[in-house]
Amino acid sequence: MARERVRFEVEEGIGLVTFDRPGVLNALDARTLDELDAILGEVEGGAARALVLTGAGDRAFVAGADLSELAGLGPREALAFAERGHAVFDRLERLSAPTIAAVNGFALGGGCELVLACDLVYASPRARFGQPEVNLGIIPGFGGTQRLPRRVGAMRGLELLLTGEAIDAGRARELGLVLDVLPPEELVAHARGQARKVLARGPLAISAVKRLVRAGVDLPLADANALERDAFAALFGTTDAREGIRAFLEKRPARFTGA
Repeated sequence: MARERVRFEVEEGIGLVTFDRPGVLNALDARTLDELDAILGEVEGGAARALVLTGAGDRAFVAGADLSELAGLGPREALAFAERGHAVFDRLERLSAPTIAAVNGFALGGGCELVLACDLVYASPRARFGQPEVNLGIIPGFGGTQRLPRRVGAMRGLELLLTGEAIDAGRARELGLVLDVLPPEELVAHARGQARKVLARGPLAISAVKRLVRAGVDLPLADANALERDAFAALFGTTDAREGIRAFLEKRPARFTGA
């Protein structure tokens, strides 16, 4: 598929995904979802070991769904669009590769939901976050009603969902939606730097941590801890674990192979 809406570049194992529809503030439409989905397939196939996601221009990360596309939908078409968005964002969330959102502007509606599907989030002072769908008489359709309360707490999530109000980067950081706020010119470089730090660690361990955190958050603690014990034990059967421990004891950098 020729890409028209999403750029994808890989350097040093880190893929940079740039939503590139600045004329509509990088809004999500069906074609954008398809292009993102194709990129995620490439990452699953080994094209990149980490992903940084950002938006083209200096105004928006992803400002939301493309309302010109939504305007003509009936219930059946809306269900298909929501199912497509859920499938792509679920795939993003399940990637074994770490995913980092570098939010350079508006992250509203579907853009906020995209952020919520990423592992780590950094923002510039220009960033704005929110789920304004109730202002249009609709609700989030790509996971916002579920991921946002899990990220910031049920009552705070409800406040944001029910009022439809946007918050700035500083407030998002206070609520735990954003890790750090950085100058715009440093944002993507910082996200890349964090990706490099993660990639220096054991890849099987990184994948296990992601899987356990995602799976365990909705389980009783005892069940989640059982998953951790099993994953901990399984890693001791890997070459990477033996190499990592040996490298520490020998006071040298580990040479992980993902095996």
